[in-house]
Order: sequence, then C-alpha cells, then structure tokens
Amino acid sequence: MATAFKTVEPLEYYRRFLKENCRPDGRELGEFRATTVNIGKFTVSLSGSITTADGSALVKLGNTTVICGVKAELAAPAADSANKGYIVPNVELPSLCSTRFRSGPPGEEAQAASQFIADVIENSQMIAKEDLCIVSGKLAWVLYCDIICLDYDGNILDASAFALLAALKNVQLPSVTINEETGLSEVNLKQKNPLIIRKHPVATSFAVFDDTLLIVDPTAEEEDLATGTVTIVTDDEDKLCSVHKPGGSPLTGAKLQDCITRAITRHKEVKKLIDKVIKSIMPK
Repeated sequence: MATAFKTVEPLEYYRRFLKENCRPDGRELGEFRATTVNIGKFTVSLSGSITTADGSALVKLGNTTVICGVKAELAAPAADSANKGYIVPNVELPSLCSTRFRSGPPGEEAQAASQFIADVIENSQMIAKEDLCIVSGKLAWVLYCDIICLDYDGNILDASAFALLAALKNVQLPSVTINEETGLSEVNLKQKNPLIIRKHPVATSFAVFDDTLLIVDPTAEEEDLATGTVTIVTDDEDKLCSVHKPGGSPLTGAKLQDCITRAITRHKEVKKLIDKVIKSIMPK
C-alpha cells in the first residue's frame, strides 16, 4: 500500500515523513548518508583511454559514487600569467551512472557541475597557481582533474568536491629542470614532491522542501521533489568560499546561516576522514 501511495503521490508521501523530522530512508533531516573515501591506486578512464593517474580517489556518499583522477602534464604558461600553471576540472555524468543521463556531449547538469568545481578551485585558492610554475614564462604544470560519476543518487556536487580534494592530496609531482644547453625539460621521476594544498574546501548541499524545510545531503529522488537546492562551501578557517544556489525557493538570512553552521561542522568531519585515510596509506 505504501509503495503504491509513494508512486501516485511522492511529494505527499515525503511530507508525512518530514512532519516527523525523518526521511523515508531512516535519516534525520540533518543527517548525511554513510561516507567513505579510498585514495590512490586507481586506474581511471581519461579522454577515452585507461591510464594510471598521478593522483586518484573514490568517494561514496550513500549510493552516489564518484572517482577522480588527476593527470599532470607540462605546458608553456599563458602570456598574461607567465608565473602560473593551470588546473582544468571536468565532471562527467555518463549514461552508465543513471538513466537520467544520455550518451553524447556533456549535458546541462554535467556542465554546471564542472563550472561549480572550477569556481570552488578559484574561490577557495586551494592551490596557488604560482606553485605550479616551474620556470616563469617557459614551463608550468597543467593538472587535468577528471571527475567521473559511476553511480548517481543525488548530491553530485558534494561528492565531486570531496573526490577532487582527496585526489589532489594524493598527487606527487616529479622534479623538473630545464637543460641550459639544449633548452629541453628534464623530468626526474625518482624525486617527487607532494602537491601543496593551501586550503581544503568542502561542499555541503541542502534541498529545500515546501520553501521552508531544509534537508541535508539529498538523494536524487529528494532533489526531484525539492523546491530548491543550495550548496555551501567552507574552508579550514570556517570561512565561506562560495554559495551555489541555482534558482528555486529563496532562503531567509536565518535559514542560510543554519546552512553555513552545518557546513562548518561537515567540513571538520570530511577533513578528519581524509586525514585518517591518508595516514593509513602512508609508508610506515
């Protein structure tokens, strides 16, 4: 009977749970799904080929599963940014991860997610692009960050930002010099240094129900039924990096402050989880 009611009146079905301050999956309104992260030792598909990335991570947020591979390449810096390298993020939502996506060029949601990740990188200053410069005006690192969704069940932004941060923490860049006689770059793969991560941005997403009620970490079904969504990004110093709100129901100042407070708590949880996993894979 309950299944039939959910099929016919899905929003009313959810409302009956929300009135009791819980959700159909058993979570409280402010409770995240089980979150896991595995760092390193992944083989990911980059640009259609199977390649071992310079840094990688797999994040599971409930059923939502995302893998991120970071590939480092050498290039000449841009003329107007001679002392800076590049970071190029890309989010893929292939048809294999959900029936809502189609094969072919990136859809609107994938493009929006890619732009969100680019904004997070820029606004948080998690990596100083100057740190990617090897020789000013001549040589710099380009970090291609490919984020691929393997299983989609909502909240792709939180999972993608988490996977990106974890993968970047795993990157080791080899030492590079330029031979003065030949002018060619020489890469020393035996001498590697970890990428300098200056900030650790963490995204926390909320769905808005009936214009007033906030639930954290929405599933795909909850996103479809919600009247709006908002994603808060904070850093290590509890500073607000960005607020992403793609239309939908407006939020009062008090509601937005509630979101920020919860996001700050979530940041500490995610950072602790990443640090724990990285410590476990460090050579003894």
